Amino acid sequence: MEKFYQIWKKFGKNFEEGGKLAKLSSFYDAFDTFLFTPQTTAKANGTHIHDGNDSKRTMIIVVLALVPALLFGMFNVGYQHLLATGQLAAGMTAALWWKAFGFGLLAVLPYILVSYIVGLGIEFTVAQIKHEEVAEGFLVTGFLIPLIVPINTPLWMVAVATAFAVIFAKEVFGGTGYNIFNVALITRAFLFFAYPTHMTGDEPFVRIGSTWGWDGGTAVDGFSGATPLTQMATGTPVELGFWDMANGLIPGSVGETCLWAILLGALLLLCTGVASWKTMLSVFVGGACTAWLFNQFGSADNLAAQYPWYMHLVSGGFAFGAVFMATDPVTSARTECGKWIYGFLIGLVAVLVRVLNPGYPEGMMLAILLMNAFAPLIDWCVVQVNINKRLKRGAAK
Repeated sequence: MEKFYQIWKKFGKNFEEGGKLAKLSSFYDAFDTFLFTPQTTAKANGTHIHDGNDSKRTMIIVVLALVPALLFGMFNVGYQHLLATGQLAAGMTAALWWKAFGFGLLAVLPYILVSYIVGLGIEFTVAQIKHEEVAEGFLVTGFLIPLIVPINTPLWMVAVATAFAVIFAKEVFGGTGYNIFNVALITRAFLFFAYPTHMTGDEPFVRIGSTWGWDGGTAVDGFSGATPLTQMATGTPVELGFWDMANGLIPGSVGETCLWAILLGALLLLCTGVASWKTMLSVFVGGACTAWLFNQFGSADNLAAQYPWYMHLVSGGFAFGAVFMATDPVTSARTECGKWIYGFLIGLVAVLVRVLNPGYPEGMMLAILLMNAFAPLIDWCVVQVNINKRLKRGAAK
């Protein structure tokens, strides 16, 4: 490893100022800081904490936390395909288990490739034009996008939406750390409003056609791939119970169906201190309280209002959004008290949208994007309240 490091560093001299490849310095720096711990330290006077855990490694922890949801999502894509085509009529066997996972792997992989190729291509190009380091934020964004878009979405639409989100929701604001809105959710929002026939809010992802040479098949008579939230929005009672929803073998976005996979990722984020438990918990509290109030006082004719409060927490993208989206350190509230308020309001708005506007059966995407816009205001109000309290204490003395 040491020999490779020396060769790599020697090769890197070509990218230094005056070198043959100096115009591509941003590309080399991106791979250098990704592969190795940066050797640079703060040079200004003062007290500094020297730590090798830079933002790239923080992002990698988030990616690792997303892996359980991705792997289960791949299996579920294949499982829903086998279910739709009647191949599970005789029950699940080991051969069908591997066939389901293999089918899902080949179905989801193109979305991952398109997301990273388009997003990183834009980021590398912008960094080189601006003569800056390549930002590491898209390591997570590129992983999130395939998990929150329906598997039936055409790849060219995902490419266009990703390009739009990276350019207009990130780069125009100054890049990683300056964006107001969550870039992955802007990608989904763009698809949602630009191509509504492919993104009906909570579109099922049953893939019937062939995938990279795998046999496709046709759906069996009477099969419906509608998600539970879509069923409620269309006036159809949801027959699935809590454990069905938590176990995740149901239609839904690729990474959002299995509660246990999401909680496993949440555990890693919390143990490493990458995500705020206050934000995460308050989203669930806000959603639970709002749903409970609708259970008590909502219209008996509104299925979403009478949907048990605990079912809202495991339906759609609620848990996934609470763990991986609401906790984004760039677009969420940063004050400790503000995190409680920010998270609570996300849960509240998500349930309000689900119950009061059946045209948007999911609700979580709109709730997080809305609160992204209000996060700076929440922090400002919290800071001002603390300042006023200290001024009063000072005046009293």
